Amino acid sequence: MLKQQLQFKLSQKLSPQQIQLMKLIQLPTLAFEQRLKQELEENPALERGKENLDNEFDPDLDNSTDDFNDNESISAEDINVDEYLSDDEIPDYRTQANNYSSDDEEKTMPYAAGTSFTQYLINQLNTYRLSDEERDIAEFLVGSVDESGYIRRSLSDIMDDLAFTQNVYTTEETIKKVLKIVHQLDPAGVGARNLQECLSIQLHRKEKTADNALAIKIIDTAFEQFTKKHYKKLIQKFDISEIQLRDAISEIEHLNPKPGGSYSGNNRIVEHIVPDFAIKIVDGELELTLNGRNAPELHVSRSYNDMLKGYKDTKEKSKSQKDAIIFIKQKLDAAKWFIEAIKQRQQTLFITMSAIMHYQRDYFLTGDERMLKPMILKDIADEIAMDVSTVSRVANSKYVDTPYGTKLIKEFFSESMKNDQGEDVSTREIKKILETVIEEENKKKPLTDETLASILKEKGYPIARRTVAKYREQLDIPVARLRKKI
Repeated sequence: MLKQQLQFKLSQKLSPQQIQLMKLIQLPTLAFEQRLKQELEENPALERGKENLDNEFDPDLDNSTDDFNDNESISAEDINVDEYLSDDEIPDYRTQANNYSSDDEEKTMPYAAGTSFTQYLINQLNTYRLSDEERDIAEFLVGSVDESGYIRRSLSDIMDDLAFTQNVYTTEETIKKVLKIVHQLDPAGVGARNLQECLSIQLHRKEKTADNALAIKIIDTAFEQFTKKHYKKLIQKFDISEIQLRDAISEIEHLNPKPGGSYSGNNRIVEHIVPDFAIKIVDGELELTLNGRNAPELHVSRSYNDMLKGYKDTKEKSKSQKDAIIFIKQKLDAAKWFIEAIKQRQQTLFITMSAIMHYQRDYFLTGDERMLKPMILKDIADEIAMDVSTVSRVANSKYVDTPYGTKLIKEFFSESMKNDQGEDVSTREIKKILETVIEEENKKKPLTDETLASILKEKGYPIARRTVAKYREQLDIPVARLRKKI
């Protein structure tokens, strides 16, 4: 028996222009500036700065291709916006677009100056008397040091690489001997293969005291017990008092677990956040501004517009002239679209952030994180009649300068749960209270997750132990045993 079935399928397909607009909305200020610079370089019909209002498209030019045969005419589908709007949205950050507003404070990208970390170490090696083989090995070891200052490769791997890439045939014993020389370089601890070795190197180079000697014993012979904070076992093992152990641990806590991070001349760009918005309190009211660098002045090239008109007025058109008209019109259309897209981006950013600011008004007026209301993306999307994905693009990548510091916007979003009064409270509020309770606990007897759950319940927040554990992990707070201090 033949069975007929009718199915309806609803699907929505975004146009290339809509996709590119979404990408523009997602870009933070610095990346947007780089994207703008790229567009200005790729599209000569787009120019920076103010222009007279009469520099709009000549209405007579909208049909400037009517003289062509049908198969040569241009339609909207023929304009490949993607050609001018690259998918490569990853910012270089090494080029700065010159489009700041007059009141912007941040004018330049800061760079760290000086020689590289590797060169800094090699310069120190030059003060040692080494054989040619030892120098080759030492320089290779220094080149294997990572950003934290560690060499995280086995000696056998290093030996093989020396043979294959440097044509240096040696033994693990020789490499170990040269490694001891690298361990004498500054900053102390550089070239260590693990945290234990890093701390041990630093302790051996410090002034010899009773605390230092005990600290060396702990790191060299009881590192696992130390990391697990089994203090009673350490007291028994070394036959020491609690005070002696506390002083030795204090000695260890003052060491640098990442010696490479202390060197500032590694020639890397300093991480630099430019706020996309600023919120100020003026006469008791909130005032929102969008960073002026997100609102560049652009216009369509008059010369390109004139060229299109000139070609149109030509009576006899050659094939090359027709191709030129198509090219110019594509560039003009792309420039006009890009200018409009930037305006839409500005409007979307401002409307979204304004809704967030008013939703969290109590927080922005006080700075008290406990005043943050439960807020999800849909709350703001419904408020401004936009898609949730649009709000997400703004929240996930933008920063706002507030009287309480520069904040990532997505930090203002949180789920809700009910307190013992049946009121909706933000999970962010609960995390803040949890953080405060842990900060005030007796570090000799840290509170377990079960105890923390009981305390929160007493404060009116009935949540399970496993939920406490989840919030604690999200706050990067270790378990009770690892918070213990003597």
